[in-house]
Amino acid sequence: MWDPERYARALDLAARSHGDQRDPGNGFPYVVHLTKVAAEVMRVASVDLNMDLAVTCAVLHDIVEDAGVTVAQLEAEFGAEVAAGVAALTKDERLPKEARMADSLRRLQAQPREVQLVKLADRITNLEYPPHYWTAAKRRAYLEEAGRIHEALGAAHSGLAARLIERMRRYEAWVGEGA
Repeated sequence: MWDPERYARALDLAARSHGDQRDPGNGFPYVVHLTKVAAEVMRVASVDLNMDLAVTCAVLHDIVEDAGVTVAQLEAEFGAEVAAGVAALTKDERLPKEARMADSLRRLQAQPREVQLVKLADRITNLEYPPHYWTAAKRRAYLEEAGRIHEALGAAHSGLAARLIERMRRYEAWVGEGA
């Protein structure tokens, strides 16, 4: 089970930290994206999963990468397991852009499957709407990257893996519409 009070603390921190950021795909406040990722994770809740870890990481998955919160701050507030999960979900900006996803996937494969679920759920929600300014080539590359995520992490949960494939099929309609 997951702790609603911990979820609320994580959501409060995420909302404060992400502030006025907007989802580039639909323009909604960024916290909407975070709650959609958490909802995808919650829909596959089961007794054999540490849902508290999964839900907390879902809400906080972009906070280091996009909002300036440190891994140390997360560890102090939510513990080492959440901090390590969020760190694995964070792309290493020191690497060349083309190497970041492969590195992140390697680090995620070393994490508990609950953290891997977050990456699947994140890409499911990110395939909802591409930013209007993306070219067809950028949209195609993003879809191909989703395939690599599925290949690397799909075994973590068959239901989320199937949902990612479904979302990828729907996203194909966006690929032909360039900016």
